[in-house]
Amino acid sequence: MKSIYIHIPFCKNICSYCDFCKMLYTSRDAKRYLAALKNEVEEYYLNEPVKAIYIGGGTPSILDLEELEYLFQILETLKKREDCEITYECNPDDINDELIKLLKINGINRISIGVQSFDLDKLKFMERISIYEDIKNKMELIKENGIENISLDLMYAIPGETLETLKKDVKKFLKLNPEHISTYSLIIENNTKIKIKGYQNINEDLEAEMYNYICKKLKSKGYIHYEISNFSKDGYFSKNNLTYWNNKEYYGFGLGASGYINGFRYENTKNIDAYCNGEYRKNEELLSKQELMEYELMLGLRKTRGINLQEFFDKYEVNVQEIFPVKPLIKNKDLIYKNGYIFINPDKLYLMNEILLKLI
Repeated sequence: MKSIYIHIPFCKNICSYCDFCKMLYTSRDAKRYLAALKNEVEEYYLNEPVKAIYIGGGTPSILDLEELEYLFQILETLKKREDCEITYECNPDDINDELIKLLKINGINRISIGVQSFDLDKLKFMERISIYEDIKNKMELIKENGIENISLDLMYAIPGETLETLKKDVKKFLKLNPEHISTYSLIIENNTKIKIKGYQNINEDLEAEMYNYICKKLKSKGYIHYEISNFSKDGYFSKNNLTYWNNKEYYGFGLGASGYINGFRYENTKNIDAYCNGEYRKNEELLSKQELMEYELMLGLRKTRGINLQEFFDKYEVNVQEIFPVKPLIKNKDLIYKNGYIFINPDKLYLMNEILLKLI
């Protein structure tokens, strides 16, 4: 399974918590950026059929109609399998009938909406706007235009947030009945507005309680917890994200994008002038067998089903327990072995990073 991530770095405004590669939108920058994106694709894409394309940002939906048409010309050059899932990230404000019709006729079959929350205090903190009735109407508009797969983003662990606040948010998300929900606990990153203002992460015990509540509540409503932060209805797992977690190769095109092709992991420059001058790659590294196995472990254990030991052996010609201290972690119940898989104990999913540190 190969997939392609395409980064659109432009935004109308910069959210307080965001440390992604982004900048304020100008038509001039967007047009020269898309021309450079076309050149990057032509230079590096090897014409393999792909199973997933994800257009993220930034805010892809900020592009005007002329810019969108140019982006779709680039997409047209990519070979897509018949079942290719093509996701387009949208800001709620940008969704309208004209945009959705244009996305639909150009092959987009999955929409990801950055809702984050419906709580006014949380939204103010994040410098975002999401109104429940507006999101509901726009989801109906998307489905009326024949796009049946909608994912919503939910953010939690915001300073000042209580468990009751989160419960109200989750209730509204479930009422909207999306096919997929991605959840993110707030991480206060360097060079963000909230880091500069001196905000601190919430109490770890409360954050864990919030995470456990989300898991229990979404699973009780029929959502499958298929990855540590992602939930979906049956048949709606994100194909693009599964490429990463299955440690399969993928292209990353655009400013600040990263990829993994032919054994090389690479990262693109975050300097738009350099990018538009054709200086795409910032660094590129050929991974050793040991590094490949470490990635396999770190990414595979994000999935709730975990890692198939026979598949690991077939891929690397070595038993995973010969390389990593798996058995002690099974003994202390950090990991569970069942039906040929090892996976993180569901009761300890929230401690995933600590468990991975013990392994690697």
